[in-house]
Amino acid sequence: MPVNRVLVANRGEIAVRIIRACQQLGIETVLACSEADRDSLGARIAGRAVCIGPASATQSYLDARLLVNAALSTDCDALHPGYGFLAESAELAQLCADHGITFVGPLPEQIAQMGNKIRARVLAAELGLPTLPGSTRVETPDQAVEIARGLGMPVIIKAAAGGGGRGMKIIERLEDLPGAFTAASNEARAAFGDGTLYLERYIRNARHIEVQVLGDRHGHVIHLGERDCSLQRRHQKLVEEAPAPRIPEALRQAIREAGVRLAQGFGYENAGTVEFIVDADAQAFFFLEMNTRIQVEHPVTEMVTGIDLVQEQLRVARGEPLRFRQQDVCFRGHAIECRINAEQVGEGFRPSPGLITRWSPPEGPNIRLDSHCHAGYRVPIYYDSMIGKLIVYGADRAEALMRMERALEMFEVEGIATTIEFQKFLITQPRFAKGEVNTRLVEEVLEERRTGA
Repeated sequence: MPVNRVLVANRGEIAVRIIRACQQLGIETVLACSEADRDSLGARIAGRAVCIGPASATQSYLDARLLVNAALSTDCDALHPGYGFLAESAELAQLCADHGITFVGPLPEQIAQMGNKIRARVLAAELGLPTLPGSTRVETPDQAVEIARGLGMPVIIKAAAGGGGRGMKIIERLEDLPGAFTAASNEARAAFGDGTLYLERYIRNARHIEVQVLGDRHGHVIHLGERDCSLQRRHQKLVEEAPAPRIPEALRQAIREAGVRLAQGFGYENAGTVEFIVDADAQAFFFLEMNTRIQVEHPVTEMVTGIDLVQEQLRVARGEPLRFRQQDVCFRGHAIECRINAEQVGEGFRPSPGLITRWSPPEGPNIRLDSHCHAGYRVPIYYDSMIGKLIVYGADRAEALMRMERALEMFEVEGIATTIEFQKFLITQPRFAKGEVNTRLVEEVLEERRTGA
């Protein structure tokens, strides 16, 4: 399939990242941007920018037909969706296929297969991956109560079409389940147009570990190691690292192999991430979901493997076989990523849009910043509050942590509030420094800071 001119169907730092990867491969780029992003860094560095609608995402970045029309009108033969927005839309992938446009990602049916968490869970179990004790589709609050009695408390409600923590509720007491079920269903319906829910047993001391996979259309699938994404707030990732610290080697290899087995099991193409929950007490892992796109945290994998994932996505989309086999992938050192958001931490992480008057990022060996921001850039109110990803590399985790602390100290932003100081606070917490992480650590640390405990 030809990939000579790519429509970049996204915004912010990932748009910049895709454009630069295309430039390195000699591929022309067209940025699809909203009115709010006409003067963005992506629009400045792309070969061409085309406005697809007003600032509202529903009238621009979330309209699949607008994006395909933009690709057709600018003679693009490929479309890269980035992450978020329509990156995991089977409809967009199918529209591209219907109009002869190469979708830089998996096949539409593969997106649909993994987009429904219940179907994904069933497939994973059929392929021999461990899955958490739980249910398939739950129809009513009464049915949810009956299932929860069998599983034992606590349980977690999840949206079948969900992601990003929406439609997700942790229930500690059985009597709270009916109300939480209704609220989660309504939230999922509003977010995804589908209120279908399912239940799983909730693991208190859980780690969130994901495996980066890469497949081509010739039947080859490999992994590029795992990432630990346990530092989360309200199911939103804050800090990611590769490799996962304090994991027994046998468990690490089993998780990696399970990720490959799932992807191979349905002939997956392009870059994807298989996510797992690890019970840190039992040292057991369970399939969680698969994201059929490039991930926000992909740079830490690139740092420890030396492989440019976006360039590989483009090569696979062109029909090329993978350039390396599993034994060719080498893992060196340790990488950590901190997501930098425009938010008022002291006000419940309220978004802080506005004009950046000073932007002085850290520089130095093994420091990388993926961002679309600069002095004079106005952070819009319409989109996600992430303004950059700070990534560092070290020969080992201790060196990477030290380098990240220094990099955050050097990072100066004025005009808006950011999470830079909060990230510095997080990575210097004793438990994180020791690698003793779980998905509740951030909330526990925040509560300790609030109460002075």
